[in-house]
Amino acid sequence: MSTAAPSTARLSVGDQAPSFTLNDAHGKSVSLSDYLGKKTIVYFYPAASTPGCTKQACDFRDSIESLMGHGYQVLGISPDAVAKLEKFTTNQELNFPLLSDEDHAVAESYGAWGEKKNYGRTYEGLIRSTIVVDEEGKVQVAQYNVRATGHVAKLRRDLGIDPK
Repeated sequence: MSTAAPSTARLSVGDQAPSFTLNDAHGKSVSLSDYLGKKTIVYFYPAASTPGCTKQACDFRDSIESLMGHGYQVLGISPDAVAKLEKFTTNQELNFPLLSDEDHAVAESYGAWGEKKNYGRTYEGLIRSTIVVDEEGKVQVAQYNVRATGHVAKLRRDLGIDPK
């Protein structure tokens, strides 16, 4: 269960990041407030174990040491159930928390839920997005409609961290 208020407005640099509490892949509650005092990359992805989301998660996994070395923590959020996240985390040997936002309230509060178009069809869904939250809980970077492939390398460049 999330504690975020739904809103479809996108966040901008300098905004206060909406607070949330979600369960991770092991059923443990994780709150954004747990990360105050740390720079935190909060990325939203549509579905665990799909090709694009797997590529993106593995890119974060493979970059985690460098990101952490520059003071960044990583949290992945999707509308998947905890059990699916646990399987995804285990299968891909992910080394950062994945959080379950089944009612997509947190995604809505971050502007990462909305109208999508795919193969001529329009529907509501998760918009692949990355929000970097600074030590005080303010938005440092807000990127929407990002590509799964190459996104982590681009984010590292945007943050001034040379890709390996």
